[in-house]
Amino acid sequence: MTDEPARLLTDEYAAKILMATYGREMDALTLSRELEIPIAACYRRIHSLEKAGLLECSGERMGLQGKKIKVYRSLLKQARIEFRNGRLVAELEMSDGRKKEVPLVNMP
Repeated sequence: MTDEPARLLTDEYAAKILMATYGREMDALTLSRELEIPIAACYRRIHSLEKAGLLECSGERMGLQGKKIKVYRSLLKQARIEFRNGRLVAELEMSDGRKKEVPLVNMP
């Protein structure tokens, strides 16, 4: 696993998207409007969060003009940041119970 999930947890827009989609589905336009995130930045964070395994497209719904709109939900249940044995790590618990440990600072 790369450090991408840890970087995203410290990104303001990505963190807002994860919090907003915890326990409910939301589409990109609603996320952009409610969280005051520019729509292009919102789509970039959604793509990054999906790639990192922290967010998923949970389905589609029909928009007002009959166009299909993707909705997203967070896969992250909990995140803890710890200083352990001289290292900063993020322990991620996913909604399916899996746990991942991600270093926050890569040391040589």
